[in-house]
Amino acid sequence: MTMKESAAADRKNDRFRLLIFAAIFAALTYVVFTFLSIPIPTPGGGKVTVHLGNAFCVLGALILGSAYGAAGGAIGLTLADLLDPVYITEAPITFAVKFLMGLIVGLLAHKAGKITRKTSHGAVLKWTVLSSAAGLLFNAFCDPTVRYFYKILILGKPAAEVSFAINLGVTAINSVISLVVCVSLYMALRPALKRMGMFFTF
Repeated sequence: MTMKESAAADRKNDRFRLLIFAAIFAALTYVVFTFLSIPIPTPGGGKVTVHLGNAFCVLGALILGSAYGAAGGAIGLTLADLLDPVYITEAPITFAVKFLMGLIVGLLAHKAGKITRKTSHGAVLKWTVLSSAAGLLFNAFCDPTVRYFYKILILGKPAAEVSFAINLGVTAINSVISLVVCVSLYMALRPALKRMGMFFTF
């Protein structure tokens, strides 16, 4: 096998492993959101949820890069919506917002911060925090806003305004908790992933 063929085979193997890990993150995100969450009812028969699903969306982007990480988290949370009668109509919103959140995290962490190539603990921590915070900040504003305009059409403006206020507050709480959790998990898992040969460099 030539060096070119060997490199092509390595890339194919990496893509396959990334696909497997994306599926694992989709499952993890689904389980965390579905079974480890606190639902809060909102006017009009809806609900918002305090959960750690966003943390696993961000963690996936940190470990797997923008495309695979974003897809894994977005699919996991979208599946959770599709299986919940309250959230089912909002599943497309969930997929779009969470996928964009993962893309933001992955692009900042790997393209700008190059966290998988840096060796300085401080530099990796800085870019992990910055990229995670940027993605979660985007989610904190975009998610409630998109759902607000959607609910105006479905529930009518008064219910949508009350629901928006509750959703904004809960999403902010989720974002702060998710930031602490995903950064802590990534920094803890990083050495173990390297030792096990499961550390992807981008």
